[in-house]
Amino acid sequence: MSSAVENGIWIEIGAVTDIPRLGSRVVRREGGDIALFRTGEDEVFALLNRCPHKGGPLSEGIVYGRSVACPLHNWCLELHSGQVQAPDEGCVPSFPVRVDAGRVWLSLDATHGC
Repeated sequence: MSSAVENGIWIEIGAVTDIPRLGSRVVRREGGDIALFRTGEDEVFALLNRCPHKGGPLSEGIVYGRSVACPLHNWCLELHSGQVQAPDEGCVPSFPVRVDAGRVWLSLDATHGC
């Protein structure tokens, strides 16, 4: 993805197509990396790139529907909220994402904290 360009509280990340369908890309930042996920329907979501269970890199997990499975122990998290699916418990912060003219913009202000 291209380097981030700041524009107010939103950071331009790159083109939607830079994120593989049913895949992810990582935005490095102080305070924890953010994983950007693209669904099969081209929705884009952002979560802290750290599973609440054992700290696994969510960006390396499997994206299905609007969820991601952690690559370490298969915990499943909702992409829109960062909430872990039952029977497991926990959550990770999620971050606002918008897509404008095929470009992905990210806010570093978490919308859902844990």
